[in-house]
Amino acid sequence: MKIRSKASAVAVTAALAVVVSACGGGGGSRSTGSPGGDDKPASQYNAAVTQIVNPSDKTGGTLRMGMPGDFDSVDPGNMYYGYSWNFARLYTRALVMFKPVPGEEGLKLVPDLAEELGKASDGGKTWTYKLRAGLKYEDGSPVTSRDVKYAVARSLDKEIHPSGPTYFNDWLDVKDYTGPYKMKGKLDDFKAIETPDDQTIVFHLKRPYGGFDYFAMLSQTAPVPEAKDTGTKYKEHPVSTGPYMFKAHELTKRIELVKNPNWDPASDPNRKQLNDSVEVLLGQNEDDLDQRLLSGKIDVKINSTGVSANARKTILTDDKVKQYADSAPLDRTWFANINGDVKPLDNINCRKAIMYAADRSAIQGAYGGPEAGGDIALSLMPSKMTGYQKIDPYGVEAAPAGDIAKAKEALAACGQPNGFSTTISYRNERAAEKQTAEALQQSLDKVGIKLEIKGYPQGDYFKLYAGKPDFAKNNNLGIIVYGWGADYPEGFGFFQQIVDSRVIRPAGNTNLGVKDPKIDELIDQAAAEQDDTKRNAIWAQVDKQVMDSAFILPYVWARGLFYRPPTLKNVFISQNWGMYEFLTLSTQ
Repeated sequence: MKIRSKASAVAVTAALAVVVSACGGGGGSRSTGSPGGDDKPASQYNAAVTQIVNPSDKTGGTLRMGMPGDFDSVDPGNMYYGYSWNFARLYTRALVMFKPVPGEEGLKLVPDLAEELGKASDGGKTWTYKLRAGLKYEDGSPVTSRDVKYAVARSLDKEIHPSGPTYFNDWLDVKDYTGPYKMKGKLDDFKAIETPDDQTIVFHLKRPYGGFDYFAMLSQTAPVPEAKDTGTKYKEHPVSTGPYMFKAHELTKRIELVKNPNWDPASDPNRKQLNDSVEVLLGQNEDDLDQRLLSGKIDVKINSTGVSANARKTILTDDKVKQYADSAPLDRTWFANINGDVKPLDNINCRKAIMYAADRSAIQGAYGGPEAGGDIALSLMPSKMTGYQKIDPYGVEAAPAGDIAKAKEALAACGQPNGFSTTISYRNERAAEKQTAEALQQSLDKVGIKLEIKGYPQGDYFKLYAGKPDFAKNNNLGIIVYGWGADYPEGFGFFQQIVDSRVIRPAGNTNLGVKDPKIDELIDQAAAEQDDTKRNAIWAQVDKQVMDSAFILPYVWARGLFYRPPTLKNVFISQNWGMYEFLTLSTQ
């Protein structure tokens, strides 16, 4: 999803330390208010990048949200988009969470269900958490540590829950345990997680990892009562532990959340229950949705990229509108995977021909240009990330529109001097991705590479289409338009799920074809390195190796342009999520 400049986020006692990074940004020095009048200062462009705009503790009203397409899921064990994780905290609580405040303080991990951050032992292979007292579900029944264990256990089954990261699959000492659906009634056999009492949960890893609190932040640790689990249908009504609960969920159409009567603010210092309800319209046309946002008919657009092209033009050319907008640099890269499973892209020189021929400046325009879209990417690793070292192996800085001569040399080297044909895929609901595909179609055509463009729904893009290797290969998806923001603000949280070949599975992938043993070795070295400087240097080596292998074509280091109607309260850009913090928003 998800996806930050430097800031210390968590103290660890394990063998590995974690350095975090976060999206920085500039902005105005004032917030609040509406334009005009002597008693209220006007709102300012970028005010919400660094501070809370329109702070309010008033209760009541409905927060109206809308999104193009649908969530990948609202089941906390089966989601991966950053905006899904952001939204899920309205009705779920994980063991720990990022502090919902503006600025670099928002990169700090704080206890959520747990009383404290994790306590490490056994050299960082064992992590223990204690749950707060008095935790309840929406029906008033108690939350126990076994419910957290069950939640993680169910997320291991990637046939039932194909979305979501594989960190727990990869790092827990799961042995032969395959999840509660295949091993029904055998949760006690799952020794990688122990629950010695109702308040204590203990995780056992295969190898040390000092950043385990980041895993504990994942929505996969949000408790699920086993008796209420309906597998793939659980998304219809996840059982709430947060301030809101599901009243209605018309799949692909709308969601309505209402106050959870059994949420206790005394057990939850990170949230408030300001809105009477939260309504989400799903499957909306993006341009229509943006116009409703600009006219105040909805309060929030749910996505991680901000407004689309038409709304960007309106905002950036009209100061009366622009004062309610925020543009922040993100530690996110927009890129395309070059699929080595599709011939002739199994040949590295054919992949390099694409790397040289691509017009990145045209794609930058599709994302909104340098102010609203971001800088042209020279490599995969965002320049804001801790450990970034500048490299430019394809001469992008000198030739952002592409190097035709170099591309033709690479085509000759791969035995395709006249070019070849393949398919490029994108997510239907994302106009910039379609424009990216079209820009690549035009620029690659100059060297004889012919692209057929195909779009697929974003909610199933990874489960059924681009993230399903057999589908991608059988449908000749040679180039897959994509983008990535770190799951958490550290090199491991950015790279591992998109370039480690060992996380590739039959469906639901976020690594869409990077298969390089050298990259895998470097990831293991970085994960085991205790020294911050040395570890960050290894992440720079990962970046270089990814570029050398030519499985990924990066084109933009992202910015997002977001709009906040004047009536929206408690608004700020989360340094972690790289979008507005949904948890604090209200309308009164």
